[in-house]
Amino acid sequence: MRIAILVSGFPPKWLAGTEIATHNIARHLAMRGHEVHVITSLDKGLPKESFEQGFYVHRVGWQKVRFVGVISFWLKIVLVLNKIKPSIVHSQSISMGMPGFLIKKLFKKPYLVWGQGTDVYFPGLFMRPLSKLVLRNTDAAIALTEDMKEKMQKICNREFVVISNGINLERFDDLLGDALRYKLQASSDERLVIFVGRFRPEKGVRYLIEAMKIIRQKSRSIRLILGGEGPEEEDLKRLIEQLNLGDCVDFLGQIPNEDVSRYMVAAHVFVLPSLSEGFGIVNLEAMASGLPIVASKVGGLPEIIEDGENGFLVEPRSPKQIADKVLLLLADDELRERISKNNKEKAKNYSWTSIIEKLEKVYQNCL
Repeated sequence: MRIAILVSGFPPKWLAGTEIATHNIARHLAMRGHEVHVITSLDKGLPKESFEQGFYVHRVGWQKVRFVGVISFWLKIVLVLNKIKPSIVHSQSISMGMPGFLIKKLFKKPYLVWGQGTDVYFPGLFMRPLSKLVLRNTDAAIALTEDMKEKMQKICNREFVVISNGINLERFDDLLGDALRYKLQASSDERLVIFVGRFRPEKGVRYLIEAMKIIRQKSRSIRLILGGEGPEEEDLKRLIEQLNLGDCVDFLGQIPNEDVSRYMVAAHVFVLPSLSEGFGIVNLEAMASGLPIVASKVGGLPEIIEDGENGFLVEPRSPKQIADKVLLLLADDELRERISKNNKEKAKNYSWTSIIEKLEKVYQNCL
């Protein structure tokens, strides 16, 4: 099958959950014998066309002009699609479904849309009227979680399939956390709390930092590790300075996806304090590492995390609740070990092999 996958950003420049998931989808589909073409935005220093890990990448330039730039980007994608002539067009967000919609109307090619999070929860004024058009006409619509499915059905009342993102479980086999502990010069009795993700307001990192202030009043042997980058980084550093936490909070910068597992296994607790979250691949990475998770009770996170079994759910914007659960986990080795075993077992349900098999069935139903 010749498959075109449309995504707004793609590695190596873009390393958020959707982009990493798209890379894995393309790679695993290619491994199963499909001809895969990823069409994405052009980034400085990268070729317009390349072949990597078994699939093609087409990078399309676009002008950063409101509305006009987006529309011209969509039209350029349509031209690439017409050249490729795919069997099916797979759009990795509702907004990227517009070129699929146009291809269907112009050339009678089927397309599907896979909602990813922000496109569903915060569509923006420009996309709101177009979202219903895209979802009404798509041959299949996929949601990452049941919560996202409900939100998408409010946009367009139709049938949706729920398929989660996956994880490369082999990356987490027989890993030791010595490298990170050595890098941080962490003593043997220090406990590490880790966050990995973008530094954006919706990720709620400031509430984790505020929780760290509470935690430090109870224990001086706990450090917070922040892996990532983003527009909020300087504001977060100022907050750390204001709270006098400079000696117990470490910024690691952007962690390459292939290295995330090595950092995870060195930590004791993973925290995701998001204000909104579609799915959170990083949760799966924490699970596969055997890390207990403290996460906000938002979006699809309650579908992944069972309170007391895989970690703990807290109310968003609640530093006190975050601090209480982190301290509970770090004080109880038996609880932490039980949750660690549960998470390693649950992570097996999210192998990319099983996810891709479900996706292939959706493709077949569209043809």
